[in-house]
Order: sequence, then structure tokens, then C-alpha cells
Amino acid sequence: MEDVKWSYETLNRFCQDVFRKFGFSEEDSKTIKDVLLLADLYGIESHGMQRMVRYHKGIEKGTIHVDAKPEIVFETPISAVVDGHDGMGQLIASFSMKKAIEKALTTGIGIVTVRNSNHFGIAGYYAKMASEQGLFGMACTNSEAIMVPTFGRKAMLGSNPIAFAMPADPYPFLFDCSTTVVTRGKLEMYNKMDKPLPQGWALDENGRECTDAPRVLSNIVAKNGGGIMPLGGNKEKTGSHKGYGYGMVCELFSSILSLGITSDKCCTFKDKTGICHGFLAMDPRIFGDKEAIKKHLSEYLETLRESPKADGADKIYTHGEKEILAEKDRRENGIPVNGNTMIELADLCSYLSLDFDSYFKDYKLPTKSDCFTGNY
Repeated sequence: MEDVKWSYETLNRFCQDVFRKFGFSEEDSKTIKDVLLLADLYGIESHGMQRMVRYHKGIEKGTIHVDAKPEIVFETPISAVVDGHDGMGQLIASFSMKKAIEKALTTGIGIVTVRNSNHFGIAGYYAKMASEQGLFGMACTNSEAIMVPTFGRKAMLGSNPIAFAMPADPYPFLFDCSTTVVTRGKLEMYNKMDKPLPQGWALDENGRECTDAPRVLSNIVAKNGGGIMPLGGNKEKTGSHKGYGYGMVCELFSSILSLGITSDKCCTFKDKTGICHGFLAMDPRIFGDKEAIKKHLSEYLETLRESPKADGADKIYTHGEKEILAEKDRRENGIPVNGNTMIELADLCSYLSLDFDSYFKDYKLPTKSDCFTGNY
């Protein structure tokens, strides 16, 4: 099903109104939609507009508590543990990274670990918060189990993404990736497009490679076994143990240090998901001349970009560069939204008594495809 492009202003207004209708304040709605739309601007559609149905279902089921407020339950000058009380992930994560930044600006470093939260969007948003304050930033999260450990056949870890950001010129370093080959959201996008999954992504309930997106997704939901491979695939020869290990590092920073719920138990409760996060902000001044460090990084990134290219390649990118280029293009030329996601947004408008046509004028909704799994 074809994508349709909408201006940032259109989607910005729509998202703000939806989250206000969900019961969030004007300020909190802005925070949530800023995280979502940054994902779409960066070209990470799996974590943008198409996530709105997931949040609606969470609110309806009672796993996302609209009125919940994050609470600091343990604190030192350089660290804190936050209990999110099952609130909206973006709000808890923003609160926690702000606390880490505050500590870093005071002491040089701030580390905050979080329990009892929900899906928080792209990890890079929070690492970027620190970078924008002149700091080195790290953000990670666990999630519902979708990663099958090396030599296993049952999902035991989440996609467990981790992001790092650091100031540089002409644009900052920003690295954000899951520790699985792909995220669950990417499987959902292939499902919506009725496409087979690429080889090397997923496993069936018996631990065999599988390209059937509906089968893999239904197995994840039903906890039947199977799931997504770690970075490096499912064999040590290709580095599977490394992706599995990176996923465990995220688990340490999130669920273990916070005494929260580990990925294998996330999303197994009726009234909570139990998702946990980890955040770090560090001021380069604790290592000497802050500006000299920034210049040193900037020069190295430029050296990487100017290094010899492989045959047929005309450019080497540094992490964060593609996102900046994508954001510029999408602000100028529109943000693509999948046709099935448009159906979801129309259903959402109907449920919330919002006028779909006032946002998406003259758009003719496609017929729901047989592959669509996210309808109400």
C-alpha cells in the first residue's frame, strides 16, 4: 500500500490534538508528539506515527496511566532511581534525562535508571537532549521480549536499543540502534506492506529462520517461541553473541540497576508493561578542555567522511548525518505515512471524535488490506 506525504505542520497539529484527547496536558502532549515526529523526520517510521495505535491500546487496557507522575525513589549526587508508576514512556524518559543532565552540569556526571515505565519512542531523542546541552549522552531501554538469545528458540530479551550522542561540528555524533537485527516495529511495517521479511531477521517457534511476518508477530504476542535475531544473526560465526551481549548491557542499565522487570517478564501483566530505561549524561569538562574535545571529535568525524571510498560508493556517512539530511528533506517535502497507518489514524479520529478531514483534507482512505493487523 502506497505511502502518502504530509507536511510536518499537519502531523504536528494532529498528534498534539490526539494526545490532548487522550487526557494529557498541553505540555505533556507536546513532549510525546515531539518524540514521535522526530522519529518520522529521521526516517524511522517504525517508531513514529504508526506507534499511536499501540499507545491508544495501552491507555485502553490500563497499562499506560495518563495521570501517572515519575517519582525519584533513590538518589545520590550523581545518580537516581525513578519509578515511573506506569506512566507514558516519553514523559518518564524526558523527566529522567533532564535529571541526569542536571546532575552532569553540577557534578560532571549523572546516571538515572528507571523502572515501571512504558515504550518511550526512539532512544536517540534522549541522548540528543544531553548533546544539545554540550554533554555526552546515553539512553537505553529494555522492552517486551523479542530477541532470541544465541542458540535459543524463545525470545528472552527485548530489542533493547541503545543510543549515544556527543556535540561536534558541523553536526553532532548520534548513534541509535536496537541490539536486535531490526525492531518489532520494522516487522509490523513489513506486515502492513504484505511483504516477506528479509533473510536473517527472524526465527519461528522452533528456532528456524522465518520470513513470514504475521507468523513471527503472532508468536511474539502469544509467547509461543521464536522472535527476532540479535545483531549478528543467530550464529556465533556471524557475531550473534555480540548482539546478545549488547542487549544484556541495556538490561543492566535499565531493569537490573533499577530493580525493575526484566525483558522476559515485560508486558506479561494485566495492568502494566514494566518497561525499564537507563540514562547517562556526562560533561566532557571532567576530562579537560571541553571545546578542545569537541574539536578533536569534529576533526575525526571529518577524517572518516573523507577517507577512501569503496568501489561504487561516493560517500561515507558518520552517525547522525543521515538523520539530519532526512529531517531537512522531510520538513521541505513532507513526511511519508503508510496507507494502513492512515486507516489507523482515521479509526483513531472516529474513536476520539476528531474530524479526520480537518487534518487530511481530500485524502481517500484505502480499503483495509488482508495483511493489516493493527485495526481496532
